[in-house]
Amino acid sequence: MSTLIADATLLAHDISEFVPHRAPMILIDNLLEHQPDSLLTAIHINEASAYFDSAINGVPNYVGIEYMAQSIAALAGVEAKLMGDKVRVGFLLGSRKLQMHIGHFILGQTYHTRVSRLYQEPSGLAVFDCQISHQGHVIASANVNVFQPQDTQAYINENQTSPNS
Repeated sequence: MSTLIADATLLAHDISEFVPHRAPMILIDNLLEHQPDSLLTAIHINEASAYFDSAINGVPNYVGIEYMAQSIAALAGVEAKLMGDKVRVGFLLGSRKLQMHIGHFILGQTYHTRVSRLYQEPSGLAVFDCQISHQGHVIASANVNVFQPQDTQAYINENQTSPNS
């Protein structure tokens, strides 16, 4: 959590600098606006979009939870860059109050995802209010629970169980 605000120059950097994914699994296209504890991103649906389904001429609505999760990851990445820290892996734990008001994201349309931190523990557990909008109307929303440990590899090693345990 930072009180610094990213400027347009930083937000114009490639998404891969903020999200610990590689193409083709980076699903958000642009970082539009950053405020403390909040980020606005854009997704442009085209035939090359991950999960594009020609039968529906778009992307299924359930991919929206990943748009939300990657927007949260991008916010964490922006905050890390602003503080001179490294971008770390986080984990999507689940969602509450998930609502999808559309059947799919439509080819040729642009959608905006706003993520706003509601709560974060020192351990890295956090809750975000997430909304996806299209032309000013909220078309999906959820409270998304995430976890970002300080040291991902140490966390994984610590929580692995051996077959002899």
